[in-house]
Amino acid sequence: MNKKLLSVLFALIPGATLFAGGLTTNTNQNAAYLRQMSQEAIIDITGLYMNPAGTAFLAPGYHFSLNIQSAKQDRDIETTFPLMQYSRKNPTATRLFHGEANAPIIPSFQFSYNWEKWSVNANFAIGGGGGKCEFDNGLGTFESMYAAKIYSEVLTSLTKAIAPVLMHQGLDQATAMTQAQTMAQGAYQGYSINSYLKGRQYHFCLTLGGTYKPTEDLALFLGARAVYASNNYNGWVEDIHAFYTDPMTKQLVDQQVAGSELSLNADQTGIGFTPVLGIDWRINEHWNVAAKYEFKTRLRVENKSEMNEFTTQTAASNATLGQFADGTKIASDVPSLLTAGIEYRPIDAVRLRAGYHWYGDKQATVYGNKQDLIDNDTWELTAGAEWEINKWVTISGGYVRTQYGLSDQYMNDLSFTTSSNNMGFGARVRLTSKLNLDLGYMKTFYEDRTVETKDYLAPGLTKTDDYSRTNRVFGIGVNFEF
Repeated sequence: MNKKLLSVLFALIPGATLFAGGLTTNTNQNAAYLRQMSQEAIIDITGLYMNPAGTAFLAPGYHFSLNIQSAKQDRDIETTFPLMQYSRKNPTATRLFHGEANAPIIPSFQFSYNWEKWSVNANFAIGGGGGKCEFDNGLGTFESMYAAKIYSEVLTSLTKAIAPVLMHQGLDQATAMTQAQTMAQGAYQGYSINSYLKGRQYHFCLTLGGTYKPTEDLALFLGARAVYASNNYNGWVEDIHAFYTDPMTKQLVDQQVAGSELSLNADQTGIGFTPVLGIDWRINEHWNVAAKYEFKTRLRVENKSEMNEFTTQTAASNATLGQFADGTKIASDVPSLLTAGIEYRPIDAVRLRAGYHWYGDKQATVYGNKQDLIDNDTWELTAGAEWEINKWVTISGGYVRTQYGLSDQYMNDLSFTTSSNNMGFGARVRLTSKLNLDLGYMKTFYEDRTVETKDYLAPGLTKTDDYSRTNRVFGIGVNFEF
């Protein structure tokens, strides 16, 4: 297996976020977000992540929000590549590769203590990643690349073995080579491999800060966020076999094929810090506007990796595979984020909200300068509404449009993401005057996308990938104050 092939295979590994938000940013950090996703100008303890300055307008005293979310995502890639029809296990040129990403328990908490014009607060949540994604049968890129490589090695070896025999029988070299290639193609009977890939990503985020009200209607927030990254990537390609009728070159081909087995188990950890700024202005009893800016988080993760001998040898001289070499550090910045929103209360029982998000994807450095493959930064539009039916129950719903600007070159099997429409709904139940319960559900409707790669691995070969995803998140939160 050549180094270029290895490079592309392991370049697939970095994944995308499991939740709503940007490429590596989770914006749904509590159950209240799931039931009403436009929180940019909300004044509530549950709005601490999206509108931290708004907590300045909470009542004096202690405010807490404790949340658990559960998320499940399906990722399907339908890959079409002509040489995959030679698979002995599944002899079709079009194959569906299914991956499941699960995060059954995702905790978070928000805290604020308010007195006079001041407040201090803290927010802990899974700010990026959020789960593991597992492909039991590997990926279409693994399968297609091995299908092409095995096919090429077998035909090359058989042609070299058959041509001299034909020349000895009196054919000239050119004719012998042509006939040998035809005979080699007829002798090839397929291949088999076993592959597996699992990726896990978590960004544990803790934001500490404070607010100050220079006037009764204006609040300012200053804080800092720490991000601790913990990732694991585990995968292999093994049990590689080629099938053909000519035994003359069997030992040579088997040695070449068997020596191409891959094995990797890499843990990555790193920590980064960034400032966070916020502002909230209560224009009057009907209108509230707010904004927040998170600076880019410079993040470098360090590898602790185990590789088999073949993978280790290749990593020593290959920059792409070398990103997983034991002891190395790689760039994995978290993009900056600007949010802005407005809330309107036509009557006390009804709240209407809208907002905008911008993610600085192109300015965030990642390994291999993959940010250069992004055409436009990600943006989002949000809308939501709440209605207090009575003093005990509030119902709500929300919508988010997420628009990515990713080129075809950016997309790959494991880290693909597509633009989406997010819908959420739920309720808040007031158990007492100081205690309430949030219940929320969100579903993401991703757009399908097709990426076609011409002259894939060899002139005249085309690989087509059809990407699709589904995402569902449920959450429950308890909010109390004293």
